[in-house]
Amino acid sequence: MVKDYTEIVGNISEYVGELRKAEPDALSGFYAMVEGACADGALDKKTKELMAMAIAVALRCDGCIGFHAKSLVEQGVTREELTEALATCVYMGGGPSLMYAADALRAYDQFVRLKPVPV
Repeated sequence: MVKDYTEIVGNISEYVGELRKAEPDALSGFYAMVEGACADGALDKKTKELMAMAIAVALRCDGCIGFHAKSLVEQGVTREELTEALATCVYMGGGPSLMYAADALRAYDQFVRLKPVPV
């Protein structure tokens, strides 16, 4: 079964929106945390996003892999930067991390294909 991470992200986004409507206070707190954690500081956004992808692989979360792959593409992370980070995931997590690292690379490639080509 080949996972379609663009579809996974789309489906989750729809219901995250529903949760935001139903529980705006709780979800606004979550998104404030996201903004604070991802802001440039001693580490730049790109590094933090690569760390988030590594954690998504380690936790084996398809939704997280999809959202972070999309963000990595939007931030201009290269395939080489991602594969180097994923190799470290495999080193630390063994076989299960290899399976999800491969999926993370697939997700990245799927979002790259959707990115408009500059003219």
